[in-house]
Order: sequence, then structure tokens, then C-alpha cells
Amino acid sequence: MSTTTINPEEVAKFTAMAETWWDPTGKFKTLHRFNPVRLAYIRAQAIAQFGRDGNQIRPLDGLSILDIGCGGGLLCEPLTRLGAKVVGIDASEKNMRIASLHAEQSGLDIDYRATTAEAVAAAGERFDMVLSMEVIEHVDNVPLYMESCARLVRPGGLLLTATINRTPRAYALAIVGAERVLKWLPKGTHDFKKFLTPDEVATLARRNGLTVRETVGVVYHPLADEWRQSRDTGINYMQLAERPGV
Repeated sequence: MSTTTINPEEVAKFTAMAETWWDPTGKFKTLHRFNPVRLAYIRAQAIAQFGRDGNQIRPLDGLSILDIGCGGGLLCEPLTRLGAKVVGIDASEKNMRIASLHAEQSGLDIDYRATTAEAVAAAGERFDMVLSMEVIEHVDNVPLYMESCARLVRPGGLLLTATINRTPRAYALAIVGAERVLKWLPKGTHDFKKFLTPDEVATLARRNGLTVRETVGVVYHPLADEWRQSRDTGINYMQLAERPGV
């Protein structure tokens, strides 16, 4: 097993598409479609966990959030507008240059770094909320990655992991359907063998001192052409875990 979480082939794959991060009709169109349901869940959980007023324009004011594998900053920017102090990290230096430029053009102060979760954890940094959104299925050494994610969560803080379940339905829809038939994603974006079940992610979280709070599904509604939160975790899911203590 590798001593780093970085898979060079995966980094190269997303670096090659970096110019299209902010094109809602481009290669990251699915992530743009994902964003509303992901952002709503992050906002709701942060408000509940940290006792914030959801009626405020900036309900996350002052909360520290780390977005691992943030790409072009599709989550970093709206979270910053909600008041959070956001650090976005990605192994691709090109992604970070594009994210930084877009944030500057948008008048947003976001701390973007070309680095890894394990490096930030080793530096002793801790955050109120750590986001691992559609990343774990692209890394090497998953146990080290989850250990690093957990170390980054301060006592009383949250880790949110979003990924794809390893089920026949997920293979049929996330790979055959999304990549080969509908072409929502470039062919080869995902490797079914690297998908993790909710139980596997939960086991790694607990092994690293976290308490799993809930697992929710995310499903596509074709008639509305939107993604929604669901009890069905058979394909896409988000798992919330907390580090006990204050």
C-alpha cells in the first residue's frame, strides 16, 4: 500500500480537464448539477451543529471549512459567500491556479493550496468542518486518507464524505449510464473497484475516533432534471461523522 494518498493518474485526469471547471455545460456539468443538494446539506448540518441562525445571510460566519480535492472551487465559493473561512486543497497545481483566479475575479478571499490531506494534517491544522466530496474513490491508500481526514476535524467538528456505493446499480448508472450512454462524465472517470460502501467508510471513520451520525442518499430525478436528497443510498451517498468533544 502506498505511503501517500495521491494517485498520479487520477491527478493527471482532472488536471487535463481543469480549464472547464466553471463551465456548467462542460465536463464537470454533473458536479454543477450536484452542487445545490450538496450545498444545502452542508449548510443545514453546519447550522445545526454549531447553533447558527439559518435566517442570516451569512449563517456560517467565522466557521473554518476545509474542502479536500476542491478542484476549481465549486463548493468553496458558495461556502465563502455564506460566511465560512474556507481552505481549498487539491493535488493539481493547475486546478489551484484556476480556482484562485476565479475567486479573485469573484472578489472572494479563499485560501487555495496545492497540497494533500495528509500534509495539512501533519502540520497540525484542524477545522470545524472537513469536506471530502467525491474524492475518496480517486485516492490511493484509502485508510491513510481517512485517517488524515479524521485528524483534520477538531473536537466537536464534522467530516462529510460523499462518494458512490459499490453496488450493481451504481455500476450500471454511474459508469455505464453516466459515462458511456449519457456521457455526463468523461469515459474512465470512475473505477468500480475503488467504490466504497457506506459500511466501509463508516468503519474507517470509527477506527479514527469519529462517530457516524447519518448516511443519506442523493438521487437524480429526470423529470425535474435535478438531484435530491433521498433515503436511497444505493448509488450516490453522503455520510456525516463527528469528532466527539468540545
